[in-house]
Amino acid sequence: MALILNIETTTTNCSVSLSDKGQTISIKETADEGYSHGEKLHGFIDFLFQESGISLNAIDAVAVSKGPGSYTGLRIGVSAAKGLCYALDKPLISVSTLKALALQLKVNRGAIIPMIDARRMEVYSSVFASDFDELRGVKAEVLSKDCYKDYLESYGSLTLIGNAVEKAEKVFGDLGRQVSYQYALPSSREMGVLSEHKYQKSDVEDVAYFEPYYLKDFIAIKPKRLF
Repeated sequence: MALILNIETTTTNCSVSLSDKGQTISIKETADEGYSHGEKLHGFIDFLFQESGISLNAIDAVAVSKGPGSYTGLRIGVSAAKGLCYALDKPLISVSTLKALALQLKVNRGAIIPMIDARRMEVYSSVFASDFDELRGVKAEVLSKDCYKDYLESYGSLTLIGNAVEKAEKVFGDLGRQVSYQYALPSSREMGVLSEHKYQKSDVEDVAYFEPYYLKDFIAIKPKRLF
């Protein structure tokens, strides 16, 4: 059993939590459209340990949401996690962002599709059964009516969750009750059960070489010349 610090920064939600034996015992988070993770993350971590009365050295591991998601958000979260692992000599655990997002749902049937907004009509998504068994791995894809046709036919219904559901509804809206939508952001609240499972299997990362799961290369857009 482990006491784990969980860090989630893949979207606008800056979220940190402490989990004990897989259960979240303390959490601090805020969704700021300005992506102020760099300013808030370490303060949130300090607050978490002050509020809980637990010493930072008491943790058994640091877990980080590995992506996909915002390039900047991922860099900030992973850098903070690595720094803590080096300073405290603790193992680093990476957690699937999309699976943690899927865990926010409680459904008895159908397929679950967690999705994170990318550019234009593109999303990062994966597919899970209602018991969270992975049916399809992570993909970057442009939404179309046929994206999840096979899963809809096989499982009878789809539940889409994430910060891309508004544009997904524009594509799948005519399917009615066969497809439902829940807006949500990834949170460290659901990470504990996943990080505990990995800790028990000693499924940890090499702190020196671990990189976030960007899925796509970062594209820097050059500003237009005015003259």
